[in-house]
Parts: sequence; structure tokens; C-alpha cells
Amino acid sequence: MIRTLLWAVGGVVLGGIIHIAVILGLPALSPTVAWDQVAALGEGSGPHVLPAARPDQPNALRLDPELAYAICRIDLRDGPGTVAGTLPQAFWSVAVYSRTGTVVYSTTNRDGIGSTLDIGLFNAAQTRLLAEQKLDIAEGLLIVEADADELMVLVRLAPPHPAVRGRYEKALAGLRCGNIDG
Repeated sequence: MIRTLLWAVGGVVLGGIIHIAVILGLPALSPTVAWDQVAALGEGSGPHVLPAARPDQPNALRLDPELAYAICRIDLRDGPGTVAGTLPQAFWSVAVYSRTGTVVYSTTNRDGIGSTLDIGLFNAAQTRLLAEQKLDIAEGLLIVEADADELMVLVRLAPPHPAVRGRYEKALAGLRCGNIDG
């Protein structure tokens, strides 16, 4: 009787471990993760202005149809990254994601930044070089340290009216993103 009980408890524990491992591992194996969908947009760091979400079409990235979006991919192994440009006065936000989808940094224009976006992205080694003044960067650059080298920067704009959406998407297309020369 005790032996059967031990086998049953062992089976439940082993089943629980396998269940948890499968649930935690499936997102990494999924071909529809956001990183893969963004990579399908094309080569280069961007910016890639995303088409507006439409009610009659699939919305795999779960975009809000009221917002305009641009995505930049930056690899810090090629040097520190930057995202810069001037955005309209309406609400905008920026989020930096790692390849796993973890938010590294996020801000909005309501944080007192105004309409100028100028973010520098650094890994730990590059931040150390920056602190030792071995990297030359522009004054006023907002420094963001990431613990991953492959990053995706998502910029969202909220057009106040559908008639100005095209102008807002043009502003997103005018962003400069890539690696800092140096």
C-alpha cells in the first residue's frame, strides 16, 4: 500500500514538472512570437512603420487600430544603439523590448521629454565604457542600459483625428534608428 502511494505521489510530481516545463517552453518554440513577426518586416534597423490594424484582418501583434506604430530592431553587438527624431505634439510612447519580449525601458512624452526623442541604448560593457568616458556621445542623450543585445524599439503615436494619421506615419518613418557610429 505504501509502495503504491509513493509511486502515485512520484507520478504526480513528475507530471507536474513536465507540465510546467512544457508551459514555460512553448512560447520560445512558437513561430508566431513578436520577434519573428517583426523580423519578417524586412532587413535593416528601420524604422518600419506598421500598417494600421483593420477590423476585417488578422491582428497578430494585437495593435490598437487608433495608434500609429513604428518598430526599430537594434543589435548592440554592433555598437551602442540610438533612436532619435522629432515627433508630433500629440501623445506618444516608446518601449524597448528584448528578444524574449521583456520590457527593458518605457517612457512617454508626458515624462517631460517634449517632442524630441533621443535615446541611446547600451549593454553593460558599453555603459562601463561610457562611464569611463571612452565612448563619445551627443549631449542630452537619454541613456538606457539593456541586459540583452538584441532589442526592438516600439514607438506609438496617437493621432488626434484619422485625417492626420498619414502625417503621423510620415513622422514615424522619419525616425533615425540604428547603431551609434564610433
